Amino acid sequence: MRAALAPGIRLLRALPRDSRYRGLTLVLTFFCYTSYHLSRKPISIVKSQLHPNCSALDPNPHNDSNNSTWCSWAPFDGDNYKELFGALDNAFLVAYAIGMFISGIFGERLPLRYYLSGGMVLSGLFTALFGLGYFWDIHALWYFIVMQVCNGLVQTTGWPSVVACVGNWFGKGKRGLIMGIWNSHTSVGNILGSLIAGVWVSSAWGLSFIVPGIIIAAVGIICFFFLVEYPEDVGCSPPLHHMASDEEDAGGVTTNGKDPEAVTSNEGPLNTSGQSSTDCPDSPKEAAEEPEAISFLGALRIPGVVEFSLCLLFAKLVSYTFLYWLPLYIVNVAHFGAKEAGDLSTLFDVGGILGGIFAGLISDYTGGRATTCCVMLILAAPMLFLYNHVGQNGIGTSIAMLIVCGALVNGPYALITTAVSADLGTHESLKGNAKALSTVTAIIDGTGSIGAALGPLLAGLISPTGWNNVFYMLIAADVLACLLLTRVVVKEVRGWCGYMARKRGFKEF
Repeated sequence: MRAALAPGIRLLRALPRDSRYRGLTLVLTFFCYTSYHLSRKPISIVKSQLHPNCSALDPNPHNDSNNSTWCSWAPFDGDNYKELFGALDNAFLVAYAIGMFISGIFGERLPLRYYLSGGMVLSGLFTALFGLGYFWDIHALWYFIVMQVCNGLVQTTGWPSVVACVGNWFGKGKRGLIMGIWNSHTSVGNILGSLIAGVWVSSAWGLSFIVPGIIIAAVGIICFFFLVEYPEDVGCSPPLHHMASDEEDAGGVTTNGKDPEAVTSNEGPLNTSGQSSTDCPDSPKEAAEEPEAISFLGALRIPGVVEFSLCLLFAKLVSYTFLYWLPLYIVNVAHFGAKEAGDLSTLFDVGGILGGIFAGLISDYTGGRATTCCVMLILAAPMLFLYNHVGQNGIGTSIAMLIVCGALVNGPYALITTAVSADLGTHESLKGNAKALSTVTAIIDGTGSIGAALGPLLAGLISPTGWNNVFYMLIAADVLACLLLTRVVVKEVRGWCGYMARKRGFKEF
């Protein structure tokens, strides 16, 4: 007797082909970028083990060495260990920021599948080599700096590639919500990276890097075999990137305001010829004339790119300072152990997941990406102040405030790097040329990465004067990020006012 078809297979068969491939692309790119952040997180967990409080441990077996630093890992055993940690962070982040501006240009001109999977395998190699410094007993600062620089450069292959792939498959209709959920890969990767690194941080910290390195390389190989870059490659219909409201704003003509992705037949989404996509063959469609990739200056001329790029610079400064320094802050202020501090710091990323989803949902509903970012940034400033002053008064208070701060800090960051980047990369001024998507994403995230490099550097320089000053720096950056969006926010508010006036029957002259 033959068993009935498995329920999961029946569900897959019931879905339109476009939906199946979209789901595959979304899940695969999610795991790809999860592994990128998973491999970045160990350095923040291992810092407290490279320079622990040796006097609180077992008796010093080497009586001729300093009692408070005998267990530290040279060259991080001196009084300048915070500056050296800052140098490690910036070796990665400066290389990442510089490489990102170049990465988008390559991403537009090379097959994304090769570019992404190759970058992931190389990133796994350099992450593992950093950890092998423990087993090879390497104590030269230059070795760790070189590994960080190389890793920063190859990790720039990730973000432009995954955003371009998702942007190729999803139109503007519910892009904020979809990408808000999808962007939780950043926080999921940070959480998994913290937990995996925490397993070996106290016993053999080299494995805290080697295991994530193996994971990202393995996911890169899976990506090579399964990633589909364009809907046309598998005979599916491309999404519409502009909604009716965009056409109304541009030409003053009101058209049907339905979600362009919702125009479907009973069998699935329709392609341009009116034929259901479920009838499309698996072989790629005949290639149309390939549009030219946009230049760097051409991408900068797209309205909104400069404002959102500069805003992200300061928003990412705050986010990455927490990413690299929060566990050490918790160790120093709340006096937790390295593993406990790493586990507690994951709550900031849990808040980041919630913040990204809410930011995407609200911006889809209101149509105001900049306004959503601005409101969250305004609320984040006082919450950062409160966390520094009362966040360590109890474990319950600390948990709640870490989640809230994570949501308000990472919400705008997530929205700008996903939905906003995809919106601008498929802007109506490009006249349907979506080849700008990777370049625009790289410009926005590359500018943000300058802030990501500055944040940990400034934290390393300022923290010896007291953690209060670090938080004042973060609050100032948060306020500047909000101010840089003022022009776009005013434009969005005027658009809403004009829309409400037309709804009440008034005519614009």
